[in-house]
Amino acid sequence: MAAANDWNAKIIDEFRSNEGRVGGPFEGAPVLLLSTTGAKTGQTRVNPMMYLLDGGATYVFASKSGQPANPDWYHNLVANPGVTVEVGTETFEATARVITGEERDRIYARQAQLYPGFAEYQEKTSRVIPVVALDRAS
Repeated sequence: MAAANDWNAKIIDEFRSNEGRVGGPFEGAPVLLLSTTGAKTGQTRVNPMMYLLDGGATYVFASKSGQPANPDWYHNLVANPGVTVEVGTETFEATARVITGEERDRIYARQAQLYPGFAEYQEKTSRVIPVVALDRAS
């Protein structure tokens, strides 16, 4: 877990130092920072992740690289759907909403078309990878 935290910390620092741009495995990809509230701890957790803009909506994917369990941030936002989103130089409050059924399938298929790694993640796991809409607070 410590290695993942160090890796995330480097990406978060790079993101915030470069107006939302990062290199390495995320170079050229749309990346945002998602701040959630820990379901057990109540502490703020920040995770870098790829996102999809579709029809003006922002979506993130609980892929965890196709691992058998959902990522911790997903459990946090299900318990506490109020989140903070950083995209580029903009920060906004949002409400996380899990997308299901046909809408989920359409959004995930679009992400997998743009970034084939997401198709591989779904193939690697028996769980349906959750898709989460980040609805901007008004």
